[in-house]
Amino acid sequence: HIIILRGDIMENINDIANWFLSKESMTHKKLQKLCYYAQAWYCALYDNGPLFEDEIEAWIHGPVIPTLYKKYSYSKWNKIHQVEFDEDTLNEDTLDVLDAVYNTYSSLSGDQLEALTHSEEPWQKARGSLKPLEPCNNTISLEDMREYYGKKYEESQND
Repeated sequence: HIIILRGDIMENINDIANWFLSKESMTHKKLQKLCYYAQAWYCALYDNGPLFEDEIEAWIHGPVIPTLYKKYSYSKWNKIHQVEFDEDTLNEDTLDVLDAVYNTYSSLSGDQLEALTHSEEPWQKARGSLKPLEPCNNTISLEDMREYYGKKYEESQND
């Protein structure tokens, strides 16, 4: 079981979103899911708290960060424009996770990422017994993310 300790302060969710948007223009749904996976994998790999402090809720279409939703909901189904971003504002551990998440998930569309999150335990646990189209703003637990993606990481190391 590998746990890496880190003493820095948490990152800002807007910086995380802008890092992804500096790679390509994308839909709001895709951006939400990439930020979710950044938080989930960061929790799985580093043992000192979350990547960012904003909560992630288990909405109908998958994990959503309400603060990002407020900022980008204007885009609806259109792509959000690509932005420039100075990577020096993020620390090395964060950049490592963001690179890994982007390399792993960026080939998928927002809809494909939604389907993927629906098949995974953290979102399912937060929704409980709700029906597929039932609204929900339950928080996806950091501990559930840490446990689920930590197991996935360990399995990948044993191949």
